[in-house]
Amino acid sequence: MLGASGEAMAIAVSRAGGLGSFPAAGSTPDQIAAACAAIREATTAPFAVNLFVLDPARPDPVDVRAAMDRLAPWRERFRLPPQAVPNQWAQPFDEQFAALLDIAPPIASFTFGVLARERIDALQARGVFVIGTATSVAEARAWAQAGADAICAQGFEAGGHRGSFLELAPEAAVGTLALVRLIRRAVDLPVIAAGGIADGAGVAAALVLGADAAQVGTAYLLCEESLIAPAWRRAIEAAPDDPTRLTRAFSGRWARGVENAFMREMRACERDVPAYPVQNALTQELRAASARDGLADAMSLWAGQAVRLVRPGRAADVTAELWGDARAAFGAAARLADGRGEFPA
Repeated sequence: MLGASGEAMAIAVSRAGGLGSFPAAGSTPDQIAAACAAIREATTAPFAVNLFVLDPARPDPVDVRAAMDRLAPWRERFRLPPQAVPNQWAQPFDEQFAALLDIAPPIASFTFGVLARERIDALQARGVFVIGTATSVAEARAWAQAGADAICAQGFEAGGHRGSFLELAPEAAVGTLALVRLIRRAVDLPVIAAGGIADGAGVAAALVLGADAAQVGTAYLLCEESLIAPAWRRAIEAAPDDPTRLTRAFSGRWARGVENAFMREMRACERDVPAYPVQNALTQELRAASARDGLADAMSLWAGQAVRLVRPGRAADVTAELWGDARAAFGAAARLADGRGEFPA
């Protein structure tokens, strides 16, 4: 949930009995260390840190110039000056990983790629439980072969970026229901279901499918601890029944969010934009300007397909409600199986 949550969300969820996670992909090593220190000071409960597995970006200058030209009209709309090439495309992953290894949080999760076995071994030697994100059986097998402790099975329904690293095209995407079952059959590791889970019934369904845990993101977007901008919040609150779409336009990597003007106007060229993190860096000022003006037109409004189930509240209360409703759903399902009741709406 990079851009939507921080230490406060992780602390609140962990204190409430869930597993809070700090999204560290956009942070410097010092920021990662400070965030983990703050979490450890606030709670003794387990927590996770998430990083993007990225190689250094070396884009073709011609592609960068073409991308900047596409964005120029949008920058003019938001009164931004002509664009300069960023000093860096993303935080250096090697430096982030070194900091993570030194910090040794209880749990570390990774997306966008698979770690080398030596790095997984190093984390595990420090007592870190390693979770790898997979959007296909092949990716789950890659993480298992590298030595991961668990697999996060990210279905097509999930909000934000697709964690794919072997099959990048959305046409190859698999939904959470099928993906959990397929990975469970293929890999002898704990499986965490992610994607389309935003209420207690969804949590219960994931566990019935055979998942060992359910990962929830979108359900927390309207929490008091959420960092989303007011325009993003309003877009979620006003979302119609089927508001989300996949796009490469914002970041150069397929991601799901509430559809807006930028996504619609860039659809014809979204497959031409440079790959993540280059496009992501190029649109950063534009997205910030859109948020500054209180307009959702050019913001990345990341959210999953179950966004209509989201309700405001404190993160701790959302966590308790998710598990309480999941337990109620288990009871209702048992009664239904015995012919003694009906499943709640």
